[in-house]
Amino acid sequence: MGVPTVRGSAWSGQQGHEVRRNCPGHLWGAIDSERGPDDGAWPSDVPPLRCTIAFDAFVIAVADIVDLEPVAGVRWARGRVTMMMDRSIGRSGGRAGFFGRAARGTAPVSGGLSRWRLTGVLLGVCVMGAGLLASCGSSSTTSGSTPSSSSGGRALLVGTFQGHAGQFKTIQAAVNAAKPGDWILVAPGDYHETTDESGAALDPAHGYAAGVVITTSGIHLRGMNRSTVIVDGTKAGSTGECSSNPGQQDLGTTASDGSTVGRNGIVVWKADNVSIDNLTACNFLGGSGASGNEIWWNGGDSSGKIGLTGYSGSYLTATSTYFGAQTPAAALQMSETTAAQYGIFSSNSAGPAAWNQVYASNFNDSGMYVGACHRVCGITINHAWMEYSALGYSGTNSGGPMIIENSQFDNNKDGFDTNTQINGDPPAPQDGACPNNGISPITHTHSCWVFMHNDLHDNNNPNVPQAGTASKGPTGTGMTLSGGRNDTVMDNTFTNNGAWGFLMVPYPDSGTPDLGQTCSGTGGVENAAFGCIYDPMNNALLHNTFGHNGFFGNPSNADFGQITINTGKPQNCYVGNTAPNGSVPADLERAQPTCGKLTTASNTAGPLLNEVLCDTGTTSSCTPGSAYPQSTGVIMHPLPSLPTMPNPCTGVPDNAWCSGGRPV
Repeated sequence: MGVPTVRGSAWSGQQGHEVRRNCPGHLWGAIDSERGPDDGAWPSDVPPLRCTIAFDAFVIAVADIVDLEPVAGVRWARGRVTMMMDRSIGRSGGRAGFFGRAARGTAPVSGGLSRWRLTGVLLGVCVMGAGLLASCGSSSTTSGSTPSSSSGGRALLVGTFQGHAGQFKTIQAAVNAAKPGDWILVAPGDYHETTDESGAALDPAHGYAAGVVITTSGIHLRGMNRSTVIVDGTKAGSTGECSSNPGQQDLGTTASDGSTVGRNGIVVWKADNVSIDNLTACNFLGGSGASGNEIWWNGGDSSGKIGLTGYSGSYLTATSTYFGAQTPAAALQMSETTAAQYGIFSSNSAGPAAWNQVYASNFNDSGMYVGACHRVCGITINHAWMEYSALGYSGTNSGGPMIIENSQFDNNKDGFDTNTQINGDPPAPQDGACPNNGISPITHTHSCWVFMHNDLHDNNNPNVPQAGTASKGPTGTGMTLSGGRNDTVMDNTFTNNGAWGFLMVPYPDSGTPDLGQTCSGTGGVENAAFGCIYDPMNNALLHNTFGHNGFFGNPSNADFGQITINTGKPQNCYVGNTAPNGSVPADLERAQPTCGKLTTASNTAGPLLNEVLCDTGTTSSCTPGSAYPQSTGVIMHPLPSLPTMPNPCTGVPDNAWCSGGRPV
């Protein structure tokens, strides 16, 4: 693939401390297209988010793209950009599960664009196919700024900060006044927003309803403090923030059948390039609508189409303190219908996208979700922490370029689950293959879905809210890859998961296919007992470290395992894993060192199939003596101490709260 030739002035910057992270050759992280450093140093408020280069010192170059080697199917914009280069280039230029979640209701540009406006994406080999970003990884920076093109916008202020009153009392009022490019800054406070109860013409059945609804593209919503800016789903006048008092919960409007619709916190509805940073959302509860989601980028739930392109979030907290089944008689009612469902959520949305420094807990499906995004998900998730939910992460039919890295999944029932599903969040399947038959610069294969450098530990918790097929996540499992394909799981740590550290298993879907899909047309195989079976295929488990997994001691409990049902499918592969408690079937690394070879027989791994079914409660025919943890009642956990954004004024135009890029 070609790379740009550049020209322009350059000057030495500060000493760098970055580490080469999956960036072949001379690769540059493009920063803001209209902002250059004014002091010769790397801009502290614009970290290189996706790809870094090893160097002792670096050069900042403000340059013009003047020549491009041809790349098939790709048009490159020309314009002024700011780049980070390896010093060696020179100063004047160079080359640069079985069970999943519940079904639920740049450079390249198109012709005519002359200005490159995508911030934080990559030049060169990280772009695969016309107009599609294939993320290359991140610098693992903790500075926390979300990339944005902020120049020219206004600052709209909500509440009172440091004695300075803003123009607005509610977040929604500021959102309604905002235009593309504007910043909405929110002062510390407990905000009980109720747009969904205003009588506006919304669509709760598809998630177009929330306390705060954003429909304007290109705006930036940012709290001044992560822990004290709270978008609160409880009733106005409630005692304390995020109250667990049953009488202070707001279950939303009442539907025609008498059911409560439930509520969402913040919904970005079909609006491109919206960022949300540095705040907490809590206690937006489930109901008969598409509800129970705290922060949701929604490109058109259940439509099967991409309706939103570009989004980001950082320093976000999502939780719920309330679970309705608290009486002794209902203590085991884990699927209580008003429980909060998802924390940080994206559906029917395409990249480029990024979530950084996000936390979620106490959800009956998952703390974090990315789904229904075809093979253009284009998201990097970095420094996420997911705990105390049925699934730490779930992702249905989400593929193509995705990176989940440097994140922690603990104290869930099942730490992480990505799956294929034909009944819910179409279109199937979950497929991590690079678009246009491209090659990932991370894996050097056709797999662009990458899960790396994560820590999955102590996912043995049955006492979490749980509903639908999310409740079938096998208790005691670090990660379950359910019917997915072309995914890469590399360089992670799996410890203290009592059943299995990692599982590759089929996803059986007996539901009615959505939007006219067919089982065979989406890569599944009809099965009389289970419906449409999606086997895991062509996935790679590489160089992971396992420790103290499988300690429940049931047959087949181990570090990792695999089940496949159908034949003639590309096999998964296993290389370089440190697994003292072994695999099921035994010696998977010896038997399957290479991905892609077509299978000739099914393999239920002896007792593994029956044990997974036993663990999920799908069957009562457990192996004699088998035992998995059972719920003794749902426990809702308080929030830990979490870092706030170091400087919430980063990138914001001067205003009464921010002067010279710093808080007043």
